[in-house]
Amino acid sequence: MPSSPTVSVIVKVLLVVAVVYGLFVLLAWRFQERLAFPGPSAPLPAPAAAGMPDGDVVTVTTSDGVTLRGWYLPPNPAPTPPGGAPGLVWFYGNMETVGALGPILAALRPAGIGLLALDYRGYGQSGGTPTEPGLYHDADAAWGWLAARREIDSTRIAVYGRSLGAAVALYLATTQPVRAVVLDSPFSSGHDMADEHYAMIPKSLLRLELDNLGRARRLTAPLLVFHGDHDRVAPLWMGRAVAEAGRAEALVVLDGAGHNDTYAAGGHSYRDTLHTFLDRHLR
Repeated sequence: MPSSPTVSVIVKVLLVVAVVYGLFVLLAWRFQERLAFPGPSAPLPAPAAAGMPDGDVVTVTTSDGVTLRGWYLPPNPAPTPPGGAPGLVWFYGNMETVGALGPILAALRPAGIGLLALDYRGYGQSGGTPTEPGLYHDADAAWGWLAARREIDSTRIAVYGRSLGAAVALYLATTQPVRAVVLDSPFSSGHDMADEHYAMIPKSLLRLELDNLGRARRLTAPLLVFHGDHDRVAPLWMGRAVAEAGRAEALVVLDGAGHNDTYAAGGHSYRDTLHTFLDRHLR
C-alpha cells in the first residue's frame, strides 16, 4: 500500500534535518579551534598611548618558532638592589588583545611589579594559529622571558588569567613555580562550556580539554577568584567550582556583573583586592 503524502513529507523533512545536523556536527568538529579561539587581529600601539610611557613593545619567540608581540611594563618604582622585583604574567580573555586592554592595564597595574602581557598566537599582531597546545607554548614563552629579566626575581612571579586566560594561567601554575594565581570569570572545562552552549554536539567529537577544574585541584599556589553573578558565558557555578577545587583564599562575587564587565562592576574594590593579594604573596 503506497504511503500517504503526509508520511512522505515527514520523511523528507526528517532527512533534511538529519543532513543539516550532520553538516553542523561536521563543521563543529572541523573548526572547533576557530570557534573557541577566534583570534582577532588588532594593532599594537606603544604602552605610552595608554598612559604608561615607561612600557615597551616586546617580541617573544616560542619554542615552536611562533613570534608573539605584546607589552612589558617594568616595575615602577624600580627595585632596590640587590634583590629583584616581583613579576606578573597577564593572560586576557577571548576576543581581547593587549592593545585593547590598555586602559585596564593602566588602571590595575600594581606598583613595583614587572608586568608582561603578550597577544596569543593568532591574536593581535602575533603570528601563528591558535590551538590549545599552542596557547600553552605561548604561556611557557611568556614565563621564560619574564623570569630571565635581570630586574625580576624569578622566584616571585604571579599569573593573572581572565576567561580563556584562566586556562592558560592554570596551565602555567601547574607547570612552573608560580607564586600566586588570580582568575577572573574562569570556566570549569572545555567540555562544560560545550554542554552550556553547544549541547547538540556529541562530546566524543570534542578535542579541546581546557581542564581548569582538574588543574585547579593540583594547585599549590594561593588562589584568588573574581566572578560576576550575572555571567551568561561562564556561569557563576563554574567559578565556584574552580575556587573550591583550588582551595581559593577568596571568591569575590561581583554583584550585577556579567562576563565582560567585571572590571567596571568591581571598580576600586577590584583593584584594591587584587593589589592586596599580590602584595601579600609577592613582597
